[in-house]
Amino acid sequence: MTVIQTTGLTRRFGALTAVDSLDLDIPTGGVIGLVGPNGAGKSTLIRMLLGLIRPSEGAATVLGESIVEPARFSDRVGALIESPAFVPALSARTNLVSLARLRGLPSARVDDVLDTVGLTGRDRDPVSTFSLGMKQRLGIAAALLPDPELLILDEPTNGLDPAGIVEIRQLLRALGDQGRTVIVSSHLLSEIEAACDHLVVIRFGKLIFAGPLADLLGKTSQYVDVAPEHAADAELLHGLLELQGWPLVAVGGVIRVDARIEDSPAINRAATAGGVTLRLLTAGQGTLEDVFLRITGDGDAELPHQQARQAGGMPSPGRVFADEKAGA
Repeated sequence: MTVIQTTGLTRRFGALTAVDSLDLDIPTGGVIGLVGPNGAGKSTLIRMLLGLIRPSEGAATVLGESIVEPARFSDRVGALIESPAFVPALSARTNLVSLARLRGLPSARVDDVLDTVGLTGRDRDPVSTFSLGMKQRLGIAAALLPDPELLILDEPTNGLDPAGIVEIRQLLRALGDQGRTVIVSSHLLSEIEAACDHLVVIRFGKLIFAGPLADLLGKTSQYVDVAPEHAADAELLHGLLELQGWPLVAVGGVIRVDARIEDSPAINRAATAGGVTLRLLTAGQGTLEDVFLRITGDGDAELPHQQARQAGGMPSPGRVFADEKAGA
């Protein structure tokens, strides 16, 4: 089953096409990462799916309902867009109770969501005393008030320190394990790799990849790093491995062998047979960041040129900034 489906979904801001004929099916359940370079159209896509802005062309459904009528699915969707806004002088509990009453939701949900995001015990403290990570968790708590089937979070770890990022990552995994569908837009690829099951990659508003994260990681290259016990043997080791036909790159006393992880024993045997004892043999695989950069290119550097091509000329700096904010 799909939680979101788009067909030819397009959004233009003047001459800029922020989302370009997007055909997408997002499966139900788990944590789904939405990634792309700055200006890729991630935030524009999210705003269209939530009914905050209208598409220029195309159609989409959320939980089986058209985005043209967001009222038909809004009570089944929770969202955190940009930084959460709360009354700083009021406690976390009072803020959530007020939001629940405004939405006609039972006050009992407040205790549930505070427990879910790990703020029980701090819920009566003023929000002004909260760290940025705690405020983000409170924002997620607010999004969870309607007990949504679908949770959409735009950059939930933006500005957090490492400890806060880990907290949010663990929370996202827990929410996904509950059976919800959690869509996370983020530019922190290491966190997407750690938290997500499924990935959607867009670039200049076009779909580059959609599928299980494991499928994309399968496109990364494997390698084996080796180094001799004695630095004087480095040239000999390089020659021995070169004779076996493996492409090599030497960096700072370590030789990176372009080989499969399962070739590690053969590499060790080749070195030993040539009289070289290894002090290092480490097999590894490229990261999500490696394959992401390969398929998306240098998004920040290319964005103004892409906008210029769409507009038919080189845009002014002010226009580039305004359009980039619109199509972020």
